[in-house]
Amino acid sequence: MEAGTCDNAAAGAPFVEKSSGHGDSSGGSDEEKRTMQRAAAAGVVECGSRMKRLFGFEREDLSSWHRLVCLLNRPADPASLGIFRFLFGMVMAIDITQERGLSHLDYKYLDGAPVCRFPLLNFLQPLPLDYMYLVYVVMFFGAIGIMLGCFYRLACLMFISTYWYVFFLDKTTWNNHSYLYGLIGFQLTIMDANRYWSIDGLRSPKKRNAQVPLWNYTLLRSQVCIFIVYFIAGIKKLDADWVEGYSMSYLAHHWLFDPFRMILPNEMVSLLVVHGGGLCLDLSAGYLLFFDATRPYGIFFVSYFHCMNSQLFNIGMFSYTMLATSPLFCYPDWPRRFFAHFPCFLRPVLPLTTPPPQPSTSCVYPEIRNTCTGAQENISLATLFSILYLTEQFFLPYSHFITQGYNNWTNGLYGYSWDMMVHSRSHQHVKITYRDGKTGVVGYLNPGVFTQSRRWKDHGDMLKQYATCLSHHLPHYNISDPEIYFDIWVSINERFQQRIFDPRVDIVKADWSPFRPNPWLMPLLVDLSPWRTKFQEIEGSLDNQTEIVFIADFPGLHLENYVSEDLGNTSVQVLQGQLNVEIVDEKKNYTLQPGEKKQLPAGAYHKVYTVSEGPSCYMYIYVNTTEAALQRNFTKLFELQERVRNGTETEPLPPELQPLITGENDEGSEVSVTDPIVRLFLKRQQRMKEVKKRREANVFERLNRFAVKKYYMYRRTFLMTAIAMRNLAVGLPPLDQLTREVAFANMKDPEANQDLKDEVGHDEL
Repeated sequence: MEAGTCDNAAAGAPFVEKSSGHGDSSGGSDEEKRTMQRAAAAGVVECGSRMKRLFGFEREDLSSWHRLVCLLNRPADPASLGIFRFLFGMVMAIDITQERGLSHLDYKYLDGAPVCRFPLLNFLQPLPLDYMYLVYVVMFFGAIGIMLGCFYRLACLMFISTYWYVFFLDKTTWNNHSYLYGLIGFQLTIMDANRYWSIDGLRSPKKRNAQVPLWNYTLLRSQVCIFIVYFIAGIKKLDADWVEGYSMSYLAHHWLFDPFRMILPNEMVSLLVVHGGGLCLDLSAGYLLFFDATRPYGIFFVSYFHCMNSQLFNIGMFSYTMLATSPLFCYPDWPRRFFAHFPCFLRPVLPLTTPPPQPSTSCVYPEIRNTCTGAQENISLATLFSILYLTEQFFLPYSHFITQGYNNWTNGLYGYSWDMMVHSRSHQHVKITYRDGKTGVVGYLNPGVFTQSRRWKDHGDMLKQYATCLSHHLPHYNISDPEIYFDIWVSINERFQQRIFDPRVDIVKADWSPFRPNPWLMPLLVDLSPWRTKFQEIEGSLDNQTEIVFIADFPGLHLENYVSEDLGNTSVQVLQGQLNVEIVDEKKNYTLQPGEKKQLPAGAYHKVYTVSEGPSCYMYIYVNTTEAALQRNFTKLFELQERVRNGTETEPLPPELQPLITGENDEGSEVSVTDPIVRLFLKRQQRMKEVKKRREANVFERLNRFAVKKYYMYRRTFLMTAIAMRNLAVGLPPLDQLTREVAFANMKDPEANQDLKDEVGHDEL
């Protein structure tokens, strides 16, 4: 719907008096054409009621189907839509090499390797690697075609067909913005976004600078801002965990919030700025952008929000895609007015500023008497489709009562619900147990074996797929008819660590349906949520070397755990319920009541049974004595090094400590150091030096590092794609030649340091 218009040409709603025809520049009399063009060029018509000034339409426009068709198909300037098409295609072309994975496709699909995959439908499987490169090439050229508006419909079909195929291949990569990209690509396919600043416009005068129906803008605005992204995301954030500040509390420590920490304590930054600010922005962003009076404020806050997100999260091109959508809420002719300020010599390569848009057969041109002539069947179908599409998009985020099998502690597969960042998880303990169905032999698997993803831990449907895949692979390792059991402990939004799935159920044979509740899903112990305030008090009373883990378990179940020898001071203390602690080596049991504590031996197994009628709550308290001792040694070595530097150390250093002097200016000298503690100390110092150098780099050094990183990424993308296309065209070369080609493509920046991955939020700059 048109925001803040008075039915003027800038708003894309000229009234034209015609007796016949549909505004086609190739049909009708010359007088009719001139009349329509004058109407399109006219900048002012009489403004209507207050509702019309605010929303761009009258209440009567919704009074009948005929009037609604006229409203949604009234002509609008194609300029803003054309600019968005260009930006979206450009961003998608970049995204294909990055988040879609073209730059590392051979690692993503591991052609020929025994890998467990998680498609939406089990029959979907990736093509051989060279053909997957071809799929991505088609997707890439589709995005380029969208950007340039070249063979536009074909380009859109190339993009969305391959995009959705890749999307459905792997549920573990699903997220809201990847789903949104596919939706926008689908919408552009049925829109007339190639009528401004496009190669198709140069090829076809009929399309060049032709008006588009208003529903083109209505779909994008509704999808991107009003309800379906921002507002529904805000509604999802009305969840108690978000409102109380438990969903994203760790973000308050990020450097972006340093200005707020100057006036607020960290807890209030988390509650008011991170959670409160995010909630208010999502609920209000669409409305701020919709109305003329508030649009400048909306664009400012939305732009600031997405610029922050680009630094806070590893979300690819999502922030830039959303920045590109904000101008859709401005008057559709804003590019004409914007580019009119550029010098004349740049006009040939810039979007058109003149002449005004020409009429189009896709639009309905009402007569002055406020009747609508020329509404064709396809125009009515476009209106019907717009209404049905928006209805479906409003319904999907709340459709989890249908797809109940995908519901876990949170509803549905993460992706189409717009519950962005509402839930954070941490995994403390994951154990996969197999049992040979014939011999009864029991063994354990490394969590994540045969897969590159970790998201199967939180989703019952993926766990079922993973167990089925493992049951197919294990017979190759002399394990017949395997039974597979998962013991997965998860904390969601800072609650107790607890089991998410029943560890007693063989998942291979377990029943699962997308339309029935998962019978082996353990309930989230929401009644224990008030304990989170107590957690903060307990953690605040501990010293810096003491760690703590909060556990909740169900009656009749037990936790088998091993205390590492590094954890020399470990105990378990009951908070609620009753426990029976078994020390396996000692073959002794100890019953604990609330408030009681038991010291646990290091280097040994123990089992914690819940013997109370209700769930039990307890906590592990431990100190990593090995790490604490290492830190004390590091402190002594640092103090000694400082004394040597400033000349206050009078005693000669023993040979094993000489590298403290000779090694500080010689990179890599720690390799020859005999003392392991000194070697670790020098390595740690070198690492800290490199991290400090990167963090203190000036803008030019950061830009250079960014450019070099992207150069090697795109270089590998091009070379590996070229190798795959050559293989498809002429066949595989000799293995030695292929090995040399791949090694050449894998060449990296010699100064790149893969160890420097702790700079969260600075991945790009």
